[in-house]
Amino acid sequence: MKWTLLVIGLALSFPTFAGLDDEVRALQNEWADIKYRKPAAEQEKLFATLARSADAVRARHAGRAEPQIWYGIIIASYAGARGGLGALSLAKDAKHAFEQALEIDPKALDGSAYTSLGSLYYQVPGWPIGFGSDDKARELLEKALAINPDGIDSNYFYGDFLYRKGDRDGARRALTRALKAPPRPERALADDGRRKEIEALLASMR
Repeated sequence: MKWTLLVIGLALSFPTFAGLDDEVRALQNEWADIKYRKPAAEQEKLFATLARSADAVRARHAGRAEPQIWYGIIIASYAGARGGLGALSLAKDAKHAFEQALEIDPKALDGSAYTSLGSLYYQVPGWPIGFGSDDKARELLEKALAINPDGIDSNYFYGDFLYRKGDRDGARRALTRALKAPPRPERALADDGRRKEIEALLASMR
């Protein structure tokens, strides 16, 4: 059985933490460069390398939720680039990182651990292959929206979830809100890439 994982990757703004801010921002920028500028055939290898850097960052900043979140995002992106059942162990690793982030600070980065974990739950196969669960996905994505109701990513992933579940009206509303999200400082590439994904999904519903 084959399955594909939609690459997560959130376009987020960061509070200023000396050292941590710079290191996480570097991971964020490199993720966006790989995701939106590199050929698909190269992304698996590049995300694998970036994941090792992200693992080192979270080790240096144990006890902070932000590097856990970005490690999870990068590992999930690696899983998406790899594809197939071989990616399931990577998705489980990302799940664990998001769960750790939620234990540390569920509101970190505007609740993005909820968004990221929720997106995993609706994209990963369910039992007996994986841990996927639409009910859990909805619960987590709605928690993300409660924290960040106007966010580009919280609304995008909720819209994508609703679209996959057949709720096109709800999906359009969420995706339209996502397009209205204000640009993030220093996140032009990620914002532009996400908006193109949103527009493509809306176009597919016309």
